[in-house]
Amino acid sequence: MMTTDQRIEISDLIHVMLDNAEEKWMNGGNRLVITNESRALDSSIYKSETIGSSIPGHPLVNDDEVKIDEFIALVADMRDSSNHLMCASSHKKTDISGLQRVFYETSALLPAIAKTISYENGNVTEYLGDGVLAFFKVDKEEKNKAIYAAHRASKNIISDTRTILNSIIHERYRLPEISVGVGLAYSKAMITLVGLQGEKHPKAFGECVFRATKLSNGNNLIMADENLKAMWPTSKGGNLSFNKKIMNGVNGFVINRKTNI
Repeated sequence: MMTTDQRIEISDLIHVMLDNAEEKWMNGGNRLVITNESRALDSSIYKSETIGSSIPGHPLVNDDEVKIDEFIALVADMRDSSNHLMCASSHKKTDISGLQRVFYETSALLPAIAKTISYENGNVTEYLGDGVLAFFKVDKEEKNKAIYAAHRASKNIISDTRTILNSIIHERYRLPEISVGVGLAYSKAMITLVGLQGEKHPKAFGECVFRATKLSNGNNLIMADENLKAMWPTSKGGNLSFNKKIMNGVNGFVINRKTNI
């Protein structure tokens, strides 16, 4: 569970981000149009670059260095955002719908999730439209520490953060509750830069990213891949259960608290 101060900080952050989203919407977001502008290809000669990074344990990433590290990837995804966009809501039930609704929801949800993850020393490296990709670095001597931190962050996203957000968006816009799925996966990953010259971004490229993405499609579920399940600390009388479930073709485990605890 989050501390009282953390819950207050998340609540304040959601309000600020929604205020910001409303201002952006009123100042032009409601006039979104498709343009035919295109960016010319950069044909300059390749040059090595060093870019600042939010990948845990790798504050700088250089083109010329190949680095391999171990991570738990966490992908948190807002469920059914496409339906929120396409399905108009009755004004008798809610004050906004369609694109405006999704803009407000994601503008508040994604920073709130990122803040929640930061409480457990994980870092968000990418915002994925209606979700986030984050990493927890796994040190060989402290694997359990990374596992527990990733799980605590996941629980707080599903419970505290989602509950706070749902309360606020209902109060402000009479919106129904949103659901969030969280996928967790473990693997080695290559730290690299991707993109055009002068526009490169640091990325951690590994199987954990793809599996966590696939496993984030449950409604208010936390799912772990087989690798993470295999390395999960065990103890007699542990309070967690792992129920096998295939999600999007990936073998995973739904993590729940045992009901008899």
